[in-house]
This record gives sequence, C-alpha cells and structure tokens, in this order.
Amino acid sequence: MTQIAMQGTLSTTIINKVATVQFGHPASNSFPRQLLNALTNELDKLSNNHEVAIIVLKSEGTGAFCAGASFDELLAVSDLEEGTEFFSGFAHLLNAMRRCTKLIVGRIHGKAVGGGVGIASACDYTFATADASIKLSELAIGIGPFVIEPAVSRKIGKMAMSTMTIEAHEWKTAQWAYDKGLYAKVFLNSEALDNELDQFTKRLATYNPDSLLEMKKIIWEGTNHWETLLLERAAITGKLVLSDYAKKALQQFKKK
Repeated sequence: MTQIAMQGTLSTTIINKVATVQFGHPASNSFPRQLLNALTNELDKLSNNHEVAIIVLKSEGTGAFCAGASFDELLAVSDLEEGTEFFSGFAHLLNAMRRCTKLIVGRIHGKAVGGGVGIASACDYTFATADASIKLSELAIGIGPFVIEPAVSRKIGKMAMSTMTIEAHEWKTAQWAYDKGLYAKVFLNSEALDNELDQFTKRLATYNPDSLLEMKKIIWEGTNHWETLLLERAAITGKLVLSDYAKKALQQFKKK
C-alpha cells in the first residue's frame, strides 16, 4: 500500500488479470490533489500493463464511497491558477478513466458526492449497494459540477443530471441511480456485491482482450474532445471557488 504524504492511501493488487485499485482518505474518502494525481498515474500505468485485463475501482472502509474534492484544499485555494490546477486533477482523472485500454468496473459501497459521482459515472460498469446514494451538492457551495458533468450526463442523461444539480441538498437513492443507468446492479449489502463482483470480473477477464479493447473504444466513442473540454470546465470552477459565497459556504459545510 502506498501512503500519499499522509493525505490518503492508494493500493493495487493484481490476481488472475484483474487489477483491484483501492483509494482511501480519512475524510470520507475525499480527494486531495496528490491522491487524485496518484490515482490518475496508476490508471495510466495499468492501461499499459499486458498482465491486466480488467480494473476494479473501489474505496476503503464501510462508510462513504467518495466525498469528492477535499474541503481543506478547496478552502486553501487563493488564486485562479491554484483553483484551475486543483479541479484539473479531476479532469485528468476522468480522462485517464476514459482513455484507459481496460474496462473499469466500479464498486460503489456507500454514498457518493460531487466528484465521487463523477468517478462512478466514468466507470464502464458499476456494482453498488442499496445504501449507495448520490448527490451533486456543488451549487450549494457556490460552484457547480462542471468538470464531471460530461461524464454524469453521458451516463444518466442531461435532464437527470440537471435535476441532481438543481436539487443540490437532496440525496438520490441507489434505486434512482440504477433506474437512470448509473448503476448496472444494486445489492442489499457489500457481501452480496463482492460475491457477484468476484465472479463477474473473473469471467470478464477470460474474454478476448482485443474484443474488450474494441468495446472500450465503442463505449467512449465521440469523447476525444474531453481532453480540452474538462480542462476548460476546471477553469470555470477554479474561478467560482474564489468567490466570497463559495468560501463562506465551504466553511459552513466543513463545520457540519
């Protein structure tokens, strides 16, 4: 397991051509920039690993799957350059997931907020538990889900994404996410999920790797422009996070 400057963990295990990548952070598996970079680099590395056929992406613990961006780092942003750089971390991660040559299967064991929803959306296939609710809370803290929007809209549709964004204080259930297409399967608990996930990935890893690669290309057809689009969105968010509204809202959210 790799410790990321005491700001999180990242580990990868490879068994029978299935690479399981697990990230973690004590603040509800949120992402400081260094952890974002580490995960992006790891996915790029696995993309070129011929001993890997499938990637499982998961997070630590039994609480939240991912709380999105690190509030501490958001509060520390002091200028446009810093803001753009921070949100570019999510842009680079989503693009790494998009261009990865391996199918990525997401294991969503708990709640996902903001960037966590974006990561779930960028997975090629997702397993979730019944308590894996989702929320896009960005408007409530003075910004918006601009970087992750293309990934979320692609999975659940523009109208469902808009509903989530406008209803920034409301959780959507795992069943809602399943109905909209974000989750492929929903299980009562983690044990049931893991049993099915193990069988599913073992089977998938035996398929023709060339067929899997071509399927990956088809899944992400028409998204090459994301290389620039997501960075442009990062600049928009980086500007908004500097506003007095955003700073005050972030402070209030942190106290909760």
